[in-house]
Amino acid sequence: MELHFRTLGEGSPLIILHGLLGSLHNWLPLARQFAERFKVFAVDQRNHGLSPHSPEFGYDHMARDLHELMNAQGLTSAHVLGHSMGGKTAMQFALLYPDQVEKLVVVDISPKAHVPRQSGTLQALLTLDLGKFHHRAELDAALAASVPDEELRQFLLTNVARDKAGAFHWKANLSAIWENRRLLGAALESERSCAKPALFIRGGKSDYVADSDLDLIRRLFPHAVMQTIPEAGHWVHADEPEKFLSLVMEFLA
Repeated sequence: MELHFRTLGEGSPLIILHGLLGSLHNWLPLARQFAERFKVFAVDQRNHGLSPHSPEFGYDHMARDLHELMNAQGLTSAHVLGHSMGGKTAMQFALLYPDQVEKLVVVDISPKAHVPRQSGTLQALLTLDLGKFHHRAELDAALAASVPDEELRQFLLTNVARDKAGAFHWKANLSAIWENRRLLGAALESERSCAKPALFIRGGKSDYVADSDLDLIRRLFPHAVMQTIPEAGHWVHADEPEKFLSLVMEFLA
């Protein structure tokens, strides 16, 4: 699968993988800062952004997508950074293709199984008949009852685009995401580990990564270190971008 991506800067390659219902555009403000030292590849994962849609949607598929992208771009190895779903993709990629990873950065996710948390949100999006709406404000109002958090609604509505006729459509493949939601929450399993340097960053206000997860993390990534940004939630990079940037830059130096 030929993923859509955008490059910024020059230097050692750094690949950035977004989370569920995100896209490379969510990362552009930080990608521009990373691009002062690295050649950044900001990627839309399958079924997201401008990348192709497929009913096959799991971490093995997404790791192979990344492997194909790197080969197509002539990248023998790269730093790989992923948030949430993108973090699990990054971990799976590192376990399958350790020689293609220089350093690994995983943001607010661990290899353990997670109960799907976005089921209600996905249902709310799937029930919206986009053909009935003409303005984004109407979409926002229709979604407000199911998703009262305005910031989250604005994030979700980045998945809406207009076609050439001006009609709204979903960029994300919501049906494939819904059908595979349990796969996306499944634990990563591997009989081998990845000995590359790995930084796990979690938000102090998020419950995605527990202290007890460190044993599992270090079984798969024996050289992993954990850092916590106390005032950040699950979207660590958006809540505390300066602290996040500083931690990552220091680790990748």
